[in-house]
Amino acid sequence: MDVSCTVHCSTGTEKMSCPEGGQQLLHLFREQVHLAVSKAAPARSSDDIEDYLSFLLYSFVRTDSVFAIRGADGRRLTSVFEMLAEGDVRLNADSFERERSVHKHIGDYILFWSGVNPDFLRRLKLDDGRDLVCDYTRQGKDSYLLVSTFDYVPYATEAPMFRKLSEGFESLAMALQVVAHQLPFRVA
Repeated sequence: MDVSCTVHCSTGTEKMSCPEGGQQLLHLFREQVHLAVSKAAPARSSDDIEDYLSFLLYSFVRTDSVFAIRGADGRRLTSVFEMLAEGDVRLNADSFERERSVHKHIGDYILFWSGVNPDFLRRLKLDDGRDLVCDYTRQGKDSYLLVSTFDYVPYATEAPMFRKLSEGFESLAMALQVVAHQLPFRVA
C-alpha cells in the first residue's frame, strides 16, 4: 500500500508516493546522513544538503530511480558516457530542461555510487568500457555545477544547493560511505 509522503527541504517541498513505512525509512536516512555529514564533512553540514542526500538515498532504494535515464530507444542508460550524450542539447536533449534533468541525475548517480558502493563504478568502467576515461568525481562535480547555473524560476531556490553539492562532492561521497557502513544494507 502506498501512502503520501512529503519531504520538506529548504529548497522546497517534494511530494512522492511512499510505500507503507516509507516515512520511517526516510527519517532513518535523515538521521544517519546528519551524523555522517557531521563526522565526514562538517564544513558541508547544512539542512538543505542533508535533506537532499536523505532524499537521494530514499529515492534510489528503487532500481528504476537509479537507472531512470533512458535513451531514445527506451533502453536504460547505465554508462555515464551515454547519459552525457543524452543530456547534451547539441546531441540528444530536446530542451535545456532535459539537459538540466539529465545532469542532475548524473550528479546523483555518481554521488550515490561513489558513496554507497564505489566498486560499482570501478566495475562499470572496466566491464562496460564506455566510461574507461571518465573521471567520475570530476563529472559528478561538473554535472552539479551545470545544474546550479539554472538559477531562474522554477530552479532559483535550489541552484545554490547544487553549487554546494559540486563544491563538496568528495566529502559528501565520504559521508555517504559512512552511512552505507552504518546501515545494514548492501548494494549488489
